[in-house]
Amino acid sequence: MTINEIQDEIIEEFSGFDDWMDRYSLLIDLGNELPALAPEKKNEQNLIDGCQSKVWIDARVEDGKIMLQGDSDAILVKGIVALLLKVLSGHTPQEILDADLYFIQKTGLQEHLSPTRSNGIVAMIKQIRMFALAFQAKGFGGV
Repeated sequence: MTINEIQDEIIEEFSGFDDWMDRYSLLIDLGNELPALAPEKKNEQNLIDGCQSKVWIDARVEDGKIMLQGDSDAILVKGIVALLLKVLSGHTPQEILDADLYFIQKTGLQEHLSPTRSNGIVAMIKQIRMFALAFQAKGFGGV
């Protein structure tokens, strides 16, 4: 699936709920389904600066595609991490760098999260794009 197809799927899933409490429940469920990050991956190198909660994102390359794992100490934020990983993991560095992440606005996440959580999303995306740039510079996929 392309990044846009995944985003469209997420938008459709969120549009099935009229009430924001149901959408928050969906985020919590997504967070609960996210596999735990190995303790050794919860290190300073993977810690995202700019997030109110602790968020760790780890990246590696497999067959030219970036594989992402993440975790958070806050359950709602963990759901946001799960969404970002669902959209971006498994794509080439160039696909990640070129992605227009419109699902954040179209699901209403941007307007229904606190400003600090919205800033945290921006910080997570920035870090994932930095991983993509670094892997691309090392000659991994998408060039």
